[in-house]
Amino acid sequence: MRPGAHWGRGVIRIVTTGRLRRLERETEQARIRARDTQAQADAAWGRHVRELFAVTNRAERAEAATAEVGELLAGAVAELSAAQQELLLKDIEIRRLREQLEGESMEGRSLTVLLHYGEPHTIYACREDAYADTATHGADPDRWVPSGERPASASMWRCEAFIYNAASNGFRRAHMPDRKPIEGAA
Repeated sequence: MRPGAHWGRGVIRIVTTGRLRRLERETEQARIRARDTQAQADAAWGRHVRELFAVTNRAERAEAATAEVGELLAGAVAELSAAQQELLLKDIEIRRLREQLEGESMEGRSLTVLLHYGEPHTIYACREDAYADTATHGADPDRWVPSGERPASASMWRCEAFIYNAASNGFRRAHMPDRKPIEGAA
């Protein structure tokens, strides 16, 4: 072909063996690059899928933990509400009792003290409550007898009545033992 002429129809080009070998090498190299690129794409896809599964797993665990924490919080809130309600009721009862005590005169009111071998054990609003409770300590509630002049320490269980004394702003025994003269006193 002469210089400056173009390839047109019907023109045959002759390819040499060297050029054919070079084209085969380039084709093989292109195939190798395509396989390497496909392998890298497959590896990247595999990493992406594994990462997606890991993220999904973490999200599901976080969702489960959130639900569990929500249940625990709801239980704690319910317990707190119940405790606050109970505290409010107790506070109301305490106020009612204080108002009742402040409104009543203590003059003449009595308390019964249960003594165990002369030592104070329990204080009761009345003698009947003391008798009933001593049964829980082994005493027969129907066998109470007057203690007479024996000292309190000589009795296993003994009830003593105390009456409020406004002059001393305290309680005193309802039945004082007879005073014995002190020797040498005038």
